[in-house]
Amino acid sequence: MLKGMQANSSLRNLPLALSSPLRRPRPLPLLVTEQLTSSVGRQVTALALPLLAIVHLGAGPLGASALMAMTYLPGVLLSPLIGVAVDRARPRRLLVTVSWLQVPAIGSVPLAAALGGPTWPHLFAAAALSGALSSAQSVASQSCLPRAVPAERLLPANSSLTGARTVGLISGPALGGILIGVVDPAPALLVECAAYAVGGALFLALPASLNRTAEGAGAGARSRIEALREGLAVIRRETLLRRQALAAAGLNLGGGAGSSLFVLYADRELGLPSWQLGTVYAAYAVGMGAGVLAATSVTRALGMARAIRVCAVGAGAALFLIPAASLGPAFPVLVLYQVLFGLLATVWSIAMTTGRQLVTPAHLLGRVNAFLQAVLTATVPVGAFVGGWLASRVGIVPVLTGAAAVALAGASSLWFPRDMLAGVERAARAS
Repeated sequence: MLKGMQANSSLRNLPLALSSPLRRPRPLPLLVTEQLTSSVGRQVTALALPLLAIVHLGAGPLGASALMAMTYLPGVLLSPLIGVAVDRARPRRLLVTVSWLQVPAIGSVPLAAALGGPTWPHLFAAAALSGALSSAQSVASQSCLPRAVPAERLLPANSSLTGARTVGLISGPALGGILIGVVDPAPALLVECAAYAVGGALFLALPASLNRTAEGAGAGARSRIEALREGLAVIRRETLLRRQALAAAGLNLGGGAGSSLFVLYADRELGLPSWQLGTVYAAYAVGMGAGVLAATSVTRALGMARAIRVCAVGAGAALFLIPAASLGPAFPVLVLYQVLFGLLATVWSIAMTTGRQLVTPAHLLGRVNAFLQAVLTATVPVGAFVGGWLASRVGIVPVLTGAAAVALAGASSLWFPRDMLAGVERAARAS
C-alpha cells in the first residue's frame, strides 16, 4: 500500500481520470442492457424455482434450500476450469453461447411442467447447469470489460454495470411475485428464458474486436494444469488480489451469518412488524443505489487506495449495528445499517473490481476472476450454515456480534501491508 498516508502522484491522479464523464463506447450500453435483463430474469427464477418445487413436488425447507444451493455449487467446483476456458475463448462467442444455452436449460422446466410435471432429478440438473452457465457468463463479462472500455474509464463502467444489476435486484422479485400471483410458477420461468435470449442477441452485437482471444492467451501454458498455475502465480504475486480474497471471505462469512439470522432476529428478538421489516429491506436497495451513484465521486475525493480501505472497513463495522438494534430503538438502527452497508459495500466492490482489472494481465483475468468469484460464492452459504448452527447453541445476538467481528477482521486486512496498491500504481502509469 502507499507509504504512510503519502500517495504517489500517479495514484492520486487516477481517480480524477476515472471520474471524467463517461463517453459511452458502443460495447458498454450493450453490456449494461444485458446485465439489466439477465438480473431481472435471475431474480424471477430465484423466486419461482423453489415455489415450483413446493407446489409440484411438495418440497420442504431442506428441499428448497438444496435446490437453490445447486445453482451456486457448480460455479464453485468448476471455477478453475471456467477461468481457463474464459482466458482461452473468444469472449463474444463464449458470452453468446452460454447465454443461449440458458434458454433450454431453464425452459425445460416449464416444458416438463406442461407435459406432466418435473421431477427432482430434472430440477437439480436444470439448477446445476444454469448455475454453471451463470458463473461462466459472470467471469467472462468481468474479464472482457477492460477490452471494451479504456482503462481510465473502468471505474464508471463498473458503476454502470453494478447499477444495472441493482435495478434487477429491486425490480426482479416484484415482477416475479406479480407473475406467480397470476400464473403458475413454471410459466414464470419463461421470463428468464426471454432475458437470456435477448442477452445473447446483445452479446452478438458486440464489436468484432471482442471476438478475439486476449493477447498472450495460451502462451506459456500448454495444459490446463499449467494454465491454472499461471493464474495462481498472479494471485501470489499481487498482494492486492490476495488481500481482496481475504477481505471478501471475511465480509461474506460474517454477512452470510447475519443474513441467515436476520429475519428470525427481527421477528423473535426485536418484534418488528412486517411493514417495518419490509422498510428495512427497502433501505438496503436505497444504500446500493447511492453507492452506485457515489462510487466515482468517493474514489475521486479519497483516492482509490483510501476508498478501498475505508469502505471495506466501514462495511464490516456497519454489521455491528445489527446486534446493537437489540439495545433499542431497533427500527431506525436497522434502517441505518442497511443504508450504510449497502452504500459502503457497493463502493468497495466497484473500486476493488476496477483495481483487480487494472493489475491483472488481460490473458489471465478469467482465471483470477473465477478464483475470486469462487471465494465470494462459497463463503456466504458456509457463513449462513455456521451462523445458524451456533445460534441454536449460544443465541442469536452473540452470533451476530461474532459475525460482525469476523467481517471487520477480514476487511481490516486491506490496511496491511502498506504497499498493497503498488500494482494499481503501476497499471495507472501504464494507462
